[in-house]
Amino acid sequence: MANVVVVGAQWGDEGKGKIVDWLSIESDVVVRFQGGHNAGHTLVIDEKVFKLSLLPSGIVRPGKLSVIGNGVVVDPHHLVKEIAQLRSQGVEISRDNLRIAENATLILSIHRQLDALRENSSEGTKIGTTQRGIGPAYEDKVGRRAIRVMDLADLSALDGKIARLLSHHNAIRRGLGLEEIAARTIYDELAAVADEVLTYMDRTWLLLDDLRKGGKRILFEGAQGALLDIDHGTYPFVTSSNTVAANAATGSGLGPGAIGYVLGIAKAYTTRVGGGPFPTELNDETGHLIGTRGHEFGTVTGRPRRCGWFDAVLVRQTCRTSGINGIALTKLDILDGFKEIKVCTGYRLDGETIDYLPASQAAQERVEPIYETIQGWEGTTQGARSWADLPAQAIKYVRWIEELIGAPVALLSTSPERRDTILVHNPFQD
Repeated sequence: MANVVVVGAQWGDEGKGKIVDWLSIESDVVVRFQGGHNAGHTLVIDEKVFKLSLLPSGIVRPGKLSVIGNGVVVDPHHLVKEIAQLRSQGVEISRDNLRIAENATLILSIHRQLDALRENSSEGTKIGTTQRGIGPAYEDKVGRRAIRVMDLADLSALDGKIARLLSHHNAIRRGLGLEEIAARTIYDELAAVADEVLTYMDRTWLLLDDLRKGGKRILFEGAQGALLDIDHGTYPFVTSSNTVAANAATGSGLGPGAIGYVLGIAKAYTTRVGGGPFPTELNDETGHLIGTRGHEFGTVTGRPRRCGWFDAVLVRQTCRTSGINGIALTKLDILDGFKEIKVCTGYRLDGETIDYLPASQAAQERVEPIYETIQGWEGTTQGARSWADLPAQAIKYVRWIEELIGAPVALLSTSPERRDTILVHNPFQD
């Protein structure tokens, strides 16, 4: 049995929550390995909607262990709030089904404030973040001044750590003409949630290794998408962590040999939230129609998503940077009834044809999509659970995408409902 990594193959919002939930039937453990509560995973189970942003999607399934790995930045107050919300919906959460890495970095109020300050500034610092403090928390992590989950276990030793943190942040605040943050403020906000968070703390690298050696099947759940990767995405309009599949190892404490199969999630079209390049964006009635049909609003922010045709260049590129073995194609039903459907198969850049997205921000803004057109289909794909339920032209579209991106479609999703999924290849069987 292979351990499976699920990553977004576009700019996020591809439907990872449903796919992870669907795959969790086969898994014993679900691990979040990067990002924070800027993720937005919506699960629809028996018409009941669960909205997750920090907790792994496996948390809603009885008998599954959910793990928040060391690569995640954890807002302790949001964690407590999200747990309370799920409990109010009937989900049981305890140490039996949730563990948090002792060495995960904490997001504090000063991180949220700095994030919002940058996003709302007129100084050119806006990049479209969720203003949840994710980026500033990662900055403190690599700056070696972060406060981590394990630090909550010894509140008496916090003073020196808070002083080190504030020597950096208060210098920034003074430069911006803002009031400095008192050490007591940070101490009090941590002390208020310490006991609750510590309930779930563990040496998750050791726990996961023991589970792996014991034959348990592990599902690694990525947040955001590969095109938001800090190294391989549309920089600087990216998130603050590595979202590609390789980070499942680093962000969980397991070696790369623990990864057996990489499943990329891609919509049958393309969406993006926030700023940054988007070669196939449609600022017309077609784009509006796709957004309306697809209910394209951010789970975390509520912001409308930008919509466009499927970009095979980008997905082919993320298949390479994440080592994707197969694709779960979602929201095929949103394209039902279109007379013609376009797919971007290449770009023009300064008069030349290229088959990749350049790394340069300026070049990304200049690329022009090269489209090929396929006939659409009559009838509906919504709710289809077998190839026989699909119109022939819809199958042709799926096969065309497979050819263009160089990866097979392993699963096909035809509605938000868990059961409306066509299994072509079970990733856990590799």
